[in-house]
Amino acid sequence: MDDPTQDVEGEKLPFTAHLEELRGRLIKCVIALAVGFAACYSVSEPLFRWLVRPLATVMPEGSFLTMLRIQEGFLTHLKVGLLGGIFAAAPILLYQAWKFVAPGLYAHEKRYVWPFVGFASLFFFTGAAFAYWVVFPFGFQFLLAYAGGPVQATLSMEAYLSFATKLLLAFGLVFELPVVMWFLARMGLVSHQTLSRGRGYALVIIFIVAAILTPPDVFTQTLMAIPLYILYEISIVVARFAGRRAADAEAAA
Repeated sequence: MDDPTQDVEGEKLPFTAHLEELRGRLIKCVIALAVGFAACYSVSEPLFRWLVRPLATVMPEGSFLTMLRIQEGFLTHLKVGLLGGIFAAAPILLYQAWKFVAPGLYAHEKRYVWPFVGFASLFFFTGAAFAYWVVFPFGFQFLLAYAGGPVQATLSMEAYLSFATKLLLAFGLVFELPVVMWFLARMGLVSHQTLSRGRGYALVIIFIVAAILTPPDVFTQTLMAIPLYILYEISIVVARFAGRRAADAEAAA
C-alpha cells in the first residue's frame, strides 16, 4: 500500500517543500481573489442594492441607510467587491486547498478532487443562499421590530454590510459540514458510529458555534443551529457511506 505522505517518486517530502507548496497555493488563491474582486467591483453598485433588498423590504416606513463617514461609501463598495470575489473564486480556493492536502492522501483518494470541489462549492453557495433568502428576511424583521414610536431605525451602510457579510460567510462555511465529515470518514478519522453516539455533545457544540458566528440574539442563533443540526444528521449518513467505501478500497488494496 502506498504511503500517503510520499510524493510520486516515493520519497517523503521535506518540510521546506510543504512550505513552498503552501506558498504557491496561497499565491494562486490571491490571484483568483484579485480577479474575482476586479470583476465584482465593476458591478458593486447593483450587488450592494441586491444585498440590501432583504433589509429594505422589512425596514419601517421612514427608515433608511446612511453614510456616516465621507469615505464610507467607497470602502463599502470595496468590501462588496471583495465579498463577491470570495464567492466567485470559491471553487478555485477549494481546489487549491484540496491540492495542498493531496500529497497526504492515498492514490485512490486523490481522484475525488472534482467531486470534492463540486460538492463543497455547492454546499457553500447553498449556505449563503439560505442566509440570504431565509435568515435575512426573518432575522431582520425580528430585529427591526424593536424600532418604532420614538425609536427610528437609521442604519449605517458599512455596518449593515459587515453584518450581512458575516452571516453569508458563516452560513456558507457551516454548510460544509457534510463535505468535511465525508473527508474525515474517508481518512478514517471519524465514523458514523462515533457521530451517532455524539449527538448530545454535537447539539451543545452547534449552539455554541451558532452563538459565536451569529449576532447576539437567540432568534438568529436558532436559525443557524436548526439547519446545522440537520446537516449533522446528514453527515452521519455521509460518514456511513464514506466509511464503507474506504473499507472496500482497503480490502481491494
